[in-house]
Amino acid sequence: MTATPDPRRWWALGALVASMLVLGFDMTILNVALPTMAAELGADTGDQQWIVDGYTVVFAASMLPAGLLGDRWGRRRMLVAGLGVFLAGSVLGALVGSPGPVVAARTVMGLGAAFVMPLALSVLPSLFGPEERSKAVGAVTAAMALGMPLGPIIGGTLLDHFWWGSIFVVNVPLVVLGIAACLFLLPETSDPATPRVDPPSTVLAVAGLGALVFGIIEAPRRGWGDPLVLPTLFASVALLTGLVLRERRLERPMLDLGLLRRRNFLWNAVAATLVTFILTGLLFVLPQYLQAVLGNDALGTGVRLLPLMGGLLVAARGSAPLVARFGPRPVVTAGLLLLTAAAALGSRTGVHDGYGTTALWLSVTGFAFGFAMIPAMDAALGALPRERAGSGSGLLMTLRQTGGAIGVAVLGGVLAGAYTARLDTTGLPAAAADTAAGSVGAAHAVAAALGDPALAASADAAYVHGMDVALLVCAAASLAAAVLTALFLPDARAAKEVPGAPRMAPSPADAGQ
Repeated sequence: MTATPDPRRWWALGALVASMLVLGFDMTILNVALPTMAAELGADTGDQQWIVDGYTVVFAASMLPAGLLGDRWGRRRMLVAGLGVFLAGSVLGALVGSPGPVVAARTVMGLGAAFVMPLALSVLPSLFGPEERSKAVGAVTAAMALGMPLGPIIGGTLLDHFWWGSIFVVNVPLVVLGIAACLFLLPETSDPATPRVDPPSTVLAVAGLGALVFGIIEAPRRGWGDPLVLPTLFASVALLTGLVLRERRLERPMLDLGLLRRRNFLWNAVAATLVTFILTGLLFVLPQYLQAVLGNDALGTGVRLLPLMGGLLVAARGSAPLVARFGPRPVVTAGLLLLTAAAALGSRTGVHDGYGTTALWLSVTGFAFGFAMIPAMDAALGALPRERAGSGSGLLMTLRQTGGAIGVAVLGGVLAGAYTARLDTTGLPAAAADTAAGSVGAAHAVAAALGDPALAASADAAYVHGMDVALLVCAAASLAAAVLTALFLPDARAAKEVPGAPRMAPSPADAGQ
């Protein structure tokens, strides 16, 4: 029996696009603002990592319960509630004046975003059949990609004319627009049979991820054998192991680990997670190079990120025909190999290189991200049965955002360690040396105050060295992801389904596909 497609589906897609635009905008406007916040708030590299990861950890850990709440109580209702929480966090961020409260505001925003991302994605399989779903995923991905270049440009303009808190204020009209679009355009969908949110599992997820990210961020500053770092990392392993064991015992688990037995979902999720690891870490590392080392202002930094975003937007339109012709595995694998080459090229950046070389490898990186990420996301969502759309997309986005949080922590830690080891602070007072070691922006401020151009030159060289090492880590991660997808990602084309027919859950015999 053929079901009639929802006639409002394209209008509903517009509401989802508006919601995702907000998240894309917020992702990059903050990264461009970090050097300014470091100077005006006294935020060192660790503070900056927490400003990013305070958002990302809560985002990652809260998406599973958020997806379940949306499935049970109404996806539109919870999506609007998430946008409201995001709005409250934005207002709070504009009113505070030191790194700690900014981290708190970002944490509130992360909680709101945790409802927006998985619920926006979980609606797609319900609204669109397999012949339209790729276009819908591409539109949602392109919306986030469009928000990413707009964020630096608008954020840079704001920072050139107003105080740093304006990057939070600008979220307000966008969120209000997203709320209005969802209320008027998005139909309500729900599944009352969805498993209930399990509070102990939620606590284990938040505490385990938080401990993991805390240990990775603090290790370069305190040392891996520090009495705080090492026990925190062991605790994170214990907490996350306890989460998995508890979920496996529950009759109706919140963490739908059974989905990981579907090879198509598992390996596409792995590819998307590793790509997110690289992208999020890169967006943390790169703006400080463009601003502090190359000397661009905030607006100039945003403009110089456009090659990355432009390549991603082009790939968002071009990946679907390639997947239709060749299947997902060669497209995803080729995108990851291209990303490996781009990161390896970027790792050869020298302190005296101009922006031209950076623009080249950024353009290639953008193409690579799009061709790897969009087919992987589409195939992973397509592997979900309709009745598990919320929990499945929540699991997928939890894996991705966990990869993003770890990407900022790992690549930020690699950068901080390499920068501190290479920075020459010989002859500086102890307080000045500690300040200069906090970030390249702080080192430039100390150099200007002391009239010490040698310190500024050393800071630039040290930061570029740290960025190069971080990009080598990106290249290694991308190569590993390419090998894994080439070996394990199923290459079978999606079976043609009757247009408009409801998607059925695969039988146990099909679970491994």
